[in-house]
Formats: sequence, C-alpha cells, structure tokens
Amino acid sequence: MADTPGSPRIIHCVKLQKDLPGLDAPTWPGELGQRIYAQVSAEAWRLWEDRMKMILNEYRLMPWQKEAQELVARHMEEFFFGESAALPPQYVPK
Repeated sequence: MADTPGSPRIIHCVKLQKDLPGLDAPTWPGELGQRIYAQVSAEAWRLWEDRMKMILNEYRLMPWQKEAQELVARHMEEFFFGESAALPPQYVPK
C-alpha cells in the first residue's frame, strides 16, 4: 500500500513488533538516526523520550554536552536494537 500525501508512513516497529505509523523525520543525527527513522514507530519514540528524561536526570547530564550525547546514544541504541529491545508480545502501553 503506497503512502498518500498526508497519511502517516507505516513501518514495522523493531521495538513494539507491529506495523505502526513511523516518525515524521529523523530524530537523531547520523546512521543511528537513520536506523531509528526506518525501524522505530512514533509510539516507541515516545516511550524512549520518557526513558531519555530519566537517564538525563539520573546521571545529571546536560543534553548539549558531547559526553551526555554519547551516553544517550548508547542507551538509545540498546533501547531500540539491543538483545532485550523488543517488548513482550503481551505488553500494552499505558
């Protein structure tokens, strides 16, 4: 099924393991950002945003610092693509 103008881009979400609307644009630079754009749904990205806030607060990081961006990128890659990245099939978001 081809996308029509104004309709969401549907992808198979690597995190939620189902076909869902994708992101409107890449949300992170570089190769990791392209992988996320191609394989992560908008719904899974919202889950990540909550996790990212927790990581930034937990480690008391400033998002503009290079070290913080590197740490966030490592956590992001693990969250979406790591061994335990996919949520259990019975998971229902709140």
